[in-house]
Amino acid sequence: MHELAVCQALMTQVEQVASREGAARVTAVMLQVGPLSGVEPRLLQDAWPIASAGSIAQGAALSVEAMPVRVRCLECGADSEARPNRLLCGECGGFRTRLLSGEELLLKRIELERDGQAA
Repeated sequence: MHELAVCQALMTQVEQVASREGAARVTAVMLQVGPLSGVEPRLLQDAWPIASAGSIAQGAALSVEAMPVRVRCLECGADSEARPNRLLCGECGGFRTRLLSGEELLLKRIELERDGQAA
């Protein structure tokens, strides 16, 4: 499962941040995921407990925020949202567009505890 490998790589980042901040425990992890990232949010949710088991983040909540696909039209210059399988300009309907967002897989926030206190 590809998402398990993604969660394992995410755990590496989470552990680095937790160590740097002197955290005793990670309570929540928030991600931003675009529909063109190649990652299925539901499968990330399923893989998270396996990847975080036995770590500082065991039991931490994983939340995934869906990001929109945005394009810039090379014909009219407008920025607009588009569907993942149809990257057309929302203003003029042009097909000559440049992808601005939608491929993201970003670690947005980590909530930590330091000796029982939220950080």
